[in-house]
Amino acid sequence: MKTIAITLAATLALAGCAQSPDAITPVSMGNAFASVTCRQAQDDLSTERQSLATLSTQQTGAVIGDAIGVFMIGLPTSSLLGNDKGGLIAVSKGKILALETRLTSC
Repeated sequence: MKTIAITLAATLALAGCAQSPDAITPVSMGNAFASVTCRQAQDDLSTERQSLATLSTQQTGAVIGDAIGVFMIGLPTSSLLGNDKGGLIAVSKGKILALETRLTSC
């Protein structure tokens, strides 16, 4: 019984951990940038790639923080403190894909 409780607690703790930036899937943006000029799309793509790089670095830190927190106290501390950037990364990846799609017609 004690083993089941420990296993359940560990599973719940790990479920709340921050995901690796590479494992985060993009949010679909559809044709959100269809009316943007080619020049603006190129500028936006460059800016968004820089933003994604920054967010990915922050997310990697959150993943490491969660791993340490789970190991030390059994809680994903980075995620609990709001350091998980998963949602922002998903949106950024979606923007990049949509902008790249827009640029194929330029």
